[in-house]
Amino acid sequence: MAEKIRIFLPEQVTGVIKTLRGAGFEAWAVGGCVRDSLLGRVPDDWDITTSARPEQVKRLFPRTADTGIRHGTVTVLLGRTGYEVTTYRVDGKYEDGRHPKEVAFTASLEEDLKRRDFTVNAMAYSAEEGLVDLFGGMEDMSRGVIRCVGDPAERFSEDALRLMRAVRFSAQLNYEIEPGTGAAICALAPTLRRISAERIRTELVKLLCSDHPERLCLCYETGLTAVFFPEFDRMMETEQHNPHHCYTVGEHTQHALAETAPDKTLRLAALLHDVGKPATRTADSAGVDHFYGHAEAGAGIARTVLRRLKFDNETADRVVRLVRAHDVKIEPGRKYMRRALHRLGTDLFPALFDLKEADLKAQSAYEREKKQAQLEAMRRDYAAVLAAGDCVSLKELAVNGSDLMAAGLSPGRELGNVLQGLLDQVIEDPSRNTREYLLAEVRRTAGI
Repeated sequence: MAEKIRIFLPEQVTGVIKTLRGAGFEAWAVGGCVRDSLLGRVPDDWDITTSARPEQVKRLFPRTADTGIRHGTVTVLLGRTGYEVTTYRVDGKYEDGRHPKEVAFTASLEEDLKRRDFTVNAMAYSAEEGLVDLFGGMEDMSRGVIRCVGDPAERFSEDALRLMRAVRFSAQLNYEIEPGTGAAICALAPTLRRISAERIRTELVKLLCSDHPERLCLCYETGLTAVFFPEFDRMMETEQHNPHHCYTVGEHTQHALAETAPDKTLRLAALLHDVGKPATRTADSAGVDHFYGHAEAGAGIARTVLRRLKFDNETADRVVRLVRAHDVKIEPGRKYMRRALHRLGTDLFPALFDLKEADLKAQSAYEREKKQAQLEAMRRDYAAVLAAGDCVSLKELAVNGSDLMAAGLSPGRELGNVLQGLLDQVIEDPSRNTREYLLAEVRRTAGI
């Protein structure tokens, strides 16, 4: 039944398993932690499956939490770390495509593994007995394949989020989706509508932050984006007959994603930076496509998409600002960089440069060297502004509202206008950012 393959188990995981086994129960590390260990990766967390019932688990450990007691899961707390311990179970009928109506505990590890989603996630391990791989998980790992345990239509009908998980694992592991599993995804894609936006968002972020975010195209090819991100379908189907481009908008987006660092905000900005192009596409008399105003239009569409997927306001605001600014041209010179930093916000940099570079790398070779040189000039100007400590915001100005009122100005809107005027002068010439110069300028212009 078990293969003698050795996996390193953390001391606390070993302790939990030994405690359960010492009390006469079966216990195994199970699921993704086993898969990742076999791949030489450090698991994010460790799950344990056992023949012990939840109440028996709770009696064996001094600190536990009933995190999923209805489905047989007890979290064992060791120090500041929690380990989910779940009783072997057989899921009842899934009536909503999300949750089993009921679960039944079983004494069979095989029955427990049989209910899991993919073969690479359906392996169990203990130091005493080795690896249990009943459904060909190791073989599928060697072949680089994501395949459902048993009948894929049945697995996906149990929980439609597994449709997204298949693509996500394909992106994280760089595996292909087995044809039968892929066909079932296509057939059942509409059932993803049963899944909450929050759960879809979680899978989408994991996919985007994987080593292969471009595999989002699988969501398009299987019909999943038609459910949760139809804007991407329009991007995939929008041509770009323009010398600067050699892909459709969606294909360009996939290449841009692959050129960014695995940061959630940056990857979302790369995903959405051209989402406004389908709505703004025009063609001139020579048949060349143009997308005037696509960044501003895209910012509004991006906001809609991020709200639909229930992203937090902070993430959404930053992504929308990056989308709006991604096509901004900044002329060479520190003065122009100061203006850009003031207008766009210093917090948007250097992520904006990273997005611009990914956008550039995903375009055609037309004028690439020229565009790359312009981007490098922007980076140099940005570094020079930072090194010089140039003032680009009111908080960096050498005077504030209290100083102006002490000099004789009345509080109100006019005071704010005066401050903004002083900042405009300082942005043009940073040497003016002294208390003496600015107060003298106020007295001169206000006649006080």
